[in-house]
Amino acid sequence: MKKSERQDKIREMIENHDVERQEDLVRLLLSAGIHVTQATISRDIKEMQLVKVPSAAGGYRYNMPTHRQDNKEQQLADAVTNDLQSLKRSDRFLSLTMRPGHAPMAAVLIKRLNFPEVFTAIGDDTSVLVVCQSAEDAVKFEQIITSLN
Repeated sequence: MKKSERQDKIREMIENHDVERQEDLVRLLLSAGIHVTQATISRDIKEMQLVKVPSAAGGYRYNMPTHRQDNKEQQLADAVTNDLQSLKRSDRFLSLTMRPGHAPMAAVLIKRLNFPEVFTAIGDDTSVLVVCQSAEDAVKFEQIITSLN
């Protein structure tokens, strides 16, 4: 299952159930046939910017944020400033090493910002691989990233 599909399912689950804890969300997803780990759910919660709000039954439950930070440029600048550990370039590729758990969001932001130099960006837990259109574009994009720091 793609991350976007899983996050759509998470959105649906928190809208239809009082989900108080990450473990509750894992259990609900498993009962729906979606196998996830608590670590994956933790990253999804952070990326989706879920918030806890008071529930009708008492206690708190997860909910979608009332407003999401829409300034993707600032989010990327914050990620580079706070989470980037190293940056390497080879031909038309850039490798960004991030603090654990922060690379997926950086990859998403790079793709959503539609930089003309970037063909795609792929993120795992600690790394982002940015594939640029050309070697020259890789140099330009490296300068963009370093200027954010």
